[in-house]
Amino acid sequence: MFRLTQYMHQLRSPTPPRPRRGPVKPVVIWNLTRSCNLKCRHCYTVSADRPFPGELTHDQAMAVLRDLSDFRIPALILSGGEPLSRFDFWDLAAEARRLDFRHLSLSTNGTRINAENVDRLADLGFDYVGISLDGIGAVNDWFRGVDGAYQQALDGVRACKSRGVKVGLRFTITRDNAHHLPAMLDLCRDEGVDKFYLSHLVYAGRGDKHRAEDTAHDHTRRAMDLLIARAWAAVEAGEPFEVVTGNNDADAVYFMRWAEARFAPEALANLRAHLQAWGGNSSGLGVGNIDPQGRVHPDTYWSDYTVGSVKERPFSELWTGDDAILATLRTRPRPLKGRCGACAYQSVCGGNTRIRALQLTGDPWAEDPACYLSAREIGVEDADLDRLAVTPFRGKSHDPAHRFL
Repeated sequence: MFRLTQYMHQLRSPTPPRPRRGPVKPVVIWNLTRSCNLKCRHCYTVSADRPFPGELTHDQAMAVLRDLSDFRIPALILSGGEPLSRFDFWDLAAEARRLDFRHLSLSTNGTRINAENVDRLADLGFDYVGISLDGIGAVNDWFRGVDGAYQQALDGVRACKSRGVKVGLRFTITRDNAHHLPAMLDLCRDEGVDKFYLSHLVYAGRGDKHRAEDTAHDHTRRAMDLLIARAWAAVEAGEPFEVVTGNNDADAVYFMRWAEARFAPEALANLRAHLQAWGGNSSGLGVGNIDPQGRVHPDTYWSDYTVGSVKERPFSELWTGDDAILATLRTRPRPLKGRCGACAYQSVCGGNTRIRALQLTGDPWAEDPACYLSAREIGVEDADLDRLAVTPFRGKSHDPAHRFL
């Protein structure tokens, strides 16, 4: 996640960067269930409105919570499918709060938050509730596959705000909804939404089937120009509105180039030092995932690669073991190829989102096809460098770790 607003504040009120020291504990995104009442076109878990076999039992899920608490992870995000669809969601949420995770968040489609349960949600003290919308009105409902989903999610936003729960909107941008980005930002302003999360499309689950709907590079640049302008206006006005982006760490480099035209060299040096301390893509390092069946992945989109199962070993042991993919993801610099391998900003973006390269080429270390900066902008001297460094892979890979190294 690239915290755009946070780094804008560094340009106005600089502070010394804090480099990472020692092993990094991950933010854990836990997909509690694949069950979901919506049918989103870009769903990375391929969820549906039905039960799925093999999901963790109540006792197994409780054991996972205790292990994560003992491991002292910095944050736990309860996600899905739709997490509120899980039979024991409220029991798990109450136990997570009792275990006193430093940060406890909920990622939901918002349609099941209502006047009847919002008090319960507020009393649990979630630090943040992220609600997904993919446009206004009928556009959102088309993406989400259910008529009325937009209004139900908006009602969920308003219910949270009525109880003082910090709420954000998550918007996955594609060529079919990019024109709704201004209206989404207006909606945040009108509804008093605390955070806006622009998610770039990742080629996983149903999102892989719809990769042709990914925004063209020039559309992505226009979206980032608008996002930067709105975020900067909020910073200058002293508004608490926060803007973040996800799944395209090239956003940090694009922002750096925006700042280069507006700020003094010393401010730019401090900004770059902060971005290098962040380090860009954090799959397998600062982010980890547990899927509904208890399988552990480097992040939520690496569903075809499993480190192990919490049904057999605790997450803390799997994460600190000798897994080859995790070790390589944690390497800096990573063994990148193509444009990513030649990029002058590897220390900032970390090679961007590896799963897109894997899905497109069969090689997770090939260049990320969603990097929208030109060769000159990323310091690549050979502007004709092949956009794909390896032979394209036509299917989904289920190969073991050694295939990826």
